[in-house]
Amino acid sequence: MVFLGGKPKEIELHLLFTAGIYLLIGGILVSLLPGTPAWQGFLAIVTTIGGFLGVHWMWRKRNFHPDPFLLPLLMVLTATGILFLLRLDSFYGLRQLVWMIVGLCVLSLTTSWHHHYRFWSKYKYMVGAVCAFALLAPVFFGIEVGGTRSWLDFKVFYLQPSEFVKLFLVLFLAVYLSEKRYLLMKSSGSMWERFDWLIRQWGPLLGVWVISLALLIIQRDLGMAIIYFFTSLVLIYVSTDSWKWMAISLSLFLVAGIIAYFNFSHVHTRVEIWLNPWQQGLITGSSYQIVQSLLAINAGGMIGSGFGAGYPGFIPAVHTDFIFAAICEEMGLLGGAAIILLYIALFFRGFSIALKAHDDYGALLATGLTVVMALQVFIIIGGVIKLLPLTGITLPYISYGGSSLVANFILMGLLMNVSHCKGDFHA
Repeated sequence: MVFLGGKPKEIELHLLFTAGIYLLIGGILVSLLPGTPAWQGFLAIVTTIGGFLGVHWMWRKRNFHPDPFLLPLLMVLTATGILFLLRLDSFYGLRQLVWMIVGLCVLSLTTSWHHHYRFWSKYKYMVGAVCAFALLAPVFFGIEVGGTRSWLDFKVFYLQPSEFVKLFLVLFLAVYLSEKRYLLMKSSGSMWERFDWLIRQWGPLLGVWVISLALLIIQRDLGMAIIYFFTSLVLIYVSTDSWKWMAISLSLFLVAGIIAYFNFSHVHTRVEIWLNPWQQGLITGSSYQIVQSLLAINAGGMIGSGFGAGYPGFIPAVHTDFIFAAICEEMGLLGGAAIILLYIALFFRGFSIALKAHDDYGALLATGLTVVMALQVFIIIGGVIKLLPLTGITLPYISYGGSSLVANFILMGLLMNVSHCKGDFHA
C-alpha cells in the first residue's frame, strides 16, 4: 500500500481505517444472520471502531509513538473474536465487547506510564512475591472451571489470576536477568564457591519459577504451567547464551512429564486423547470435543462453509478453547491461515522491538512478552488441530474470556511502551 511510506501515526491511522472496513463488513454479516438482532452488529462496529480510534487520538494528544502496526493488528484480531462470538452466542459476544472496553481502558492506562516502564526494575522481589501470592489465592479461595481450580469467583465475573501472573513473571525475569546475566554465567572456584554462587545468584530466580509452576500444577492449570516454563527457559537462554541450562531444564521437563503421565489421571487422559481420540471408549466421552473440532475443520475445506453457515455449535466450549475450529469451518483453511499470519506479523513486530531496544531490560521484557503470546497461540492452535495435547487455554484476543483479554491488552501496552522508548516512530 502506498500510504505505508508515510509518517508512523499516519500509517497507524490508515491501517485502523482498513481494519474498520473489515469490521464493517463483518458487522453487516452478523446483522444479517437469522435470529440475530441487527443492533448487535451495529453495536460491535461502533464500539470497536470508536474505541480503537479513541486510543489512537489519545496517543496523538499525549505524544505517544509506539510501533504503528501493533494497534491495527490488535484491532483486527479483537474484532474477529467479537464477530465470531456474536455469531456463536450473542451473550458471549456482548460480554466480550464490555471486556474489550475494559481492555482498551487498561491499555490506555498502561501506555500512559511509558516513561516509567523501568519502574518495575526497582521492585523485582516485590513482583516475584506478587506472582506467588496471586497464584496461591485460587488454591484456598478458588473454584474449579473446566477442570482447573485457577479461578476466583467475584459473583459478577470470574477472574483467573494466572493470566495476569504471566505478566509479573516476565517483568521479574526481565529485571533479574538483565541485572544478573553476567553473574549467572560465572561459575568458577571450589565446590563450596560454586554452591554459594548457585544459591546466591540462581536461588531467587529458581525459587519464583518453581513456586509458580508448583502452584499451577496443584491447580491443574497445565497450559499456563507450560507457558511459564518455556517463557522462563527462553529468557534464561537469551540472557546467558547457555545450552547447558537449556538441556538440564528440558531433561527435567521430560522427566516431570513422564511422572505426571503415570501419576495424574487427567494428564494420562489428555495424552491418550491426543494419541488416538477415535478410540471407542473415548469418542463419545473425553475425546468428543477434539473429534468434533477435527470434523469441523475438515468440513470447512479450503474456503469454508461461509460465515454463519457452519455447525460449530456441536463443539463443546467452542467460544473459548475451540474458536479457531469454528473459524476454520466457516472461513476455511484460507481463513485459518490468515489468522495465523496476523499472529506471525504481531510476533515479528514484537521481536523487532526486542532487537532494537536500548538496554538489556527492554530487550528481555519485549522478548518475554512476545514469547508468552507466541506460546499461547501455538499451544491452543496445536491442541485444536491435534498437533499437541489439549491444555485448555484461550486464543489471545479472539477467544471469549475477560481475564485473558484484559491481561493481553496490558501485555500489548507494555510492549508498546518499549517500542515508544526506543524512539524509532517519533517522526
